[in-house]
Amino acid sequence: MYLKFDMKNGILIVTLIGELDHHSAEEARIKIDDMIDREKINKVILDFSSVGFMDSSGIGMVLGRYKKLLVKKGELAAVNLNSSVKRVFELSGMFKVIKNYKDLQEAVSCM
Repeated sequence: MYLKFDMKNGILIVTLIGELDHHSAEEARIKIDDMIDREKINKVILDFSSVGFMDSSGIGMVLGRYKKLLVKKGELAAVNLNSSVKRVFELSGMFKVIKNYKDLQEAVSCM
């Protein structure tokens, strides 16, 4: 998995590229947490446009970032979910706590 970081209006945008599974979730967690801590960020958008597969390890990584931001009174959003990743979000109940926007522009304007 490759991660691309951008900032827009004080919001960290993380573009995830590849598969978010047990092989890559821990590395993604470490890199995202490092950026959140180093830059003192409390709003994060995860862009799933280049993620083809996500398993339970990916769920854990996403929910862990949600909890980390919740402590800072921040927010986490997801954008560009393909049908299989969206299904994982639905089945796991993550949409109850994580906002989903259709695209990056909508997410940035609503956060």
